[in-house]
Order: sequence, then structure tokens, then C-alpha cells
Amino acid sequence: MQPRENSEIDKWIEIQRRIVPEFVESLINRYKMLRLIHYHQPIGRRNLANELGMGERIVRKEVNILKEQGFIDIKAEGMNITKFGYTSLEMLRSYIHRFKGLNSIEEEIVQRLKIKKVLIVPGFCDEDDLVLREIGRVAATYLKSLVKEDTIIGITGGQTMAMVAQEMKENEQKTSNVTVLPARGGLGKNVEKQANTIAAKVAQKLNASYKLLHMPDNISKEILKSLSEDPNIKEVVDYIQKIGILVFGIGRADKMAVRRGLSEEKIAALKKQGAVAEAFGYYFNKDGEIVREVNSVGVSLNHYKELQHIIGAAAGTEKAEAIIAISRLNQNLTLVIDEGLAREILI
Repeated sequence: MQPRENSEIDKWIEIQRRIVPEFVESLINRYKMLRLIHYHQPIGRRNLANELGMGERIVRKEVNILKEQGFIDIKAEGMNITKFGYTSLEMLRSYIHRFKGLNSIEEEIVQRLKIKKVLIVPGFCDEDDLVLREIGRVAATYLKSLVKEDTIIGITGGQTMAMVAQEMKENEQKTSNVTVLPARGGLGKNVEKQANTIAAKVAQKLNASYKLLHMPDNISKEILKSLSEDPNIKEVVDYIQKIGILVFGIGRADKMAVRRGLSEEKIAALKKQGAVAEAFGYYFNKDGEIVREVNSVGVSLNHYKELQHIIGAAAGTEKAEAIIAISRLNQNLTLVIDEGLAREILI
């Protein structure tokens, strides 16, 4: 879309906002309703009302409007979104994005952090769980736009990355010579959030190949050196050095320290040192300076700094400082974040 067309759309949106202010609330409510039906279909009216925090009478009225206009079907087992409804939802996402002025916020964050690109998902993850799924969807779509032949993709673990794998649409045809790898060793006890599991799921969706790294992330240097000599592990570690696209979740230093099993004394020491983010085997302060090194398996900091294609995804206002710190490490970073986090970054 051309800049002049964008300007005209923004003017029209502003006129709507002023002449029919109640239109804003109604539009956003129906967008949320349609999105929720899409993610939870088939869903009944009562469950829909509970999820939205609205009265059943109001929901019934809104649902009838959506049905009359062909956005949803209502059957005995619950409501489902129609093909027209799905297409309309895609268009609504773009409209809500502009309606909230998120385009200009994206540009402002790019200038503030001096990074490549920012993609903001409307909504506040702290208040709406579905926003995290939307972040996964946007990150997955952007990742697919970067994938070319002979590409090695690295992906880390965590809840946000699990959503990327879950929301990625499947490729019907096999991707030519594309390999997906875990970008770091295993961390935590939840198998679904492990980098190995996520890498395998992403590879399946892309119809690509994958390799697994059977090694925990937080091990001693002696054990790390010994395991790295194993032919199977060495092969994957060597592949990791060739990663061309990296997708990773951005974590707060204190929460990552807990996941790594650090003692309360060490966590307190990290806070005293001003650590706000953890990545690639290091804890960083708000200026992106290293305050502590940890044993970590996977993409190294030096490798990260040389990458041309990086997608960092995060949600929740509490991660603002971590985002700012990580953004100082490589200007090629593309951020996928929720509206709440975006606004917190600019405070």
C-alpha cells in the first residue's frame, strides 16, 4: 500500500473516531468475539461470555448479528467461524492495527531502539491470553517470509516460541534443503516448551528437515566439553554455527535465573549488578552490557551479533527493560511484541 493511500485511510479512521466514537468500542468488541470464536471453535455462548467477561444477553445479541452477517455458524456443538468470517478477521486485524495507531508506534520504536523492524500485535497480553497466540501467528508468518532454499533456522524454547510452532500454517510442498535446529539446549521440565520439541514442530509445519540437540542448557564446562565430543551432538553443534535465521524468546534476567535453578543469593547478586535480560549464555544490564556469564549450549553471542535475520518475540509489559537491553546487541533485530509491551518501551 502506497504512503498516500495509508494517509487517506488514517484520515478516514480519524473521522470515524470523532463522528461515531461508540463505533470504536463496538468494533473492537466484535473483533475480539470473532477472534475468540476462531481460536476456541466450536464454543458455546456461555463459555464465550465467560471468556469475554460479558453478560450472556449482550453476547447473544452480538452473536446473532455476526451470524446474520455470515461471519459465524451456530450449531448444536457450538459456534464456528465461516470462511468469510476468517477472511474478514484477517482484514480486521490490519484495520484494528491502524485504528490504534500502532503503525506509528512501530516506527517510533524502530527509531528509539535503532533496530530493523517492529511488528506489534493489538492488545495487552497481561489482560488477554489470546494475544500471545497472535504474537506466535505474526512471528510465524514473518519467519515463513524469510525462508529460502538452503536455509538453516534456529529456534529457542519457551512459551512464546511454543506459540510460534502452534500457530504456524503448514506448507503443502517440501521446502528445499531447509533445516530447523534447537538454538539452545534443554531448559526447564516442560517438554512442550523445550527447544527440541519446538524445532521439530516448526520443521513439520514447514515440511522441512530437523536435527535435535540432546543436551541440557545449564551444565558445567567440563561436562559440556565432554558431551560436545560425541559425534551426534557435535554434528548438531556444528550445524548451529551455520544458522542463518534465528527465532528466539526474550526473557527477564530474574525469571531466567529461576529457570536455571540459581540460588537466591546469586539471583540477588544479579539484581544488584543491574541484570535485566538473559540470552546466549550471558546476563545483560539495560545498556546491553554483560554482567555475568553462564554455561550455555547453542548460539553464541558472537554468532548472534553477526546474524542478518533475527526474530525476537516477547509479550507482557514486564519485559520492556529486557527488550531494550537485547536490542543493543544487533541492529538486524525484528521484534514481535504486544501493544502493552510496545507502549511500555516508549515510556
